[in-house]
Amino acid sequence: MLKNLLNNKLKVAAGLFLIVLLVAVRAFEDAIFYDPFLDYFKSNYHNLPLPKLNMIKLFFSLGFRYYLNSMISLGLLRLIFNDAKIMKFSIFLYSVLGIVLMVSFFFVLVKFGETNKMNLFYIRRFIIQPIFLILFIPAFYYQKKIK
Repeated sequence: MLKNLLNNKLKVAAGLFLIVLLVAVRAFEDAIFYDPFLDYFKSNYHNLPLPKLNMIKLFFSLGFRYYLNSMISLGLLRLIFNDAKIMKFSIFLYSVLGIVLMVSFFFVLVKFGETNKMNLFYIRRFIIQPIFLILFIPAFYYQKKIK
């Protein structure tokens, strides 16, 4: 395994770079993205009303963050598996899941915002974090192993 890693120094370096990019998106989230929910969910939000929002700005900010995380995640999946079928399926999944999550988030926000704060929290978490990457890597690895 160590010889394999040494032979693939460029792949390892690229993988580490992509992971650092994911960490950077998280580390600089306050400066890069408009998201009044960042501070809101860090506080005792159960007793607070929802923050004032610019819905259009929030939509584009969350969409851009999801896009960034998705592109970096797709890069990692490409680096790890190097399989065109996996890439096509991943692009399809990221697209469909992104649309479903964004629609769900804004639907819950507009219709049930004050009463469904936990749903907002969890849907938003799936949008802003690369959780799908954590799910896809073992799933695709297992799928390749059983073939």
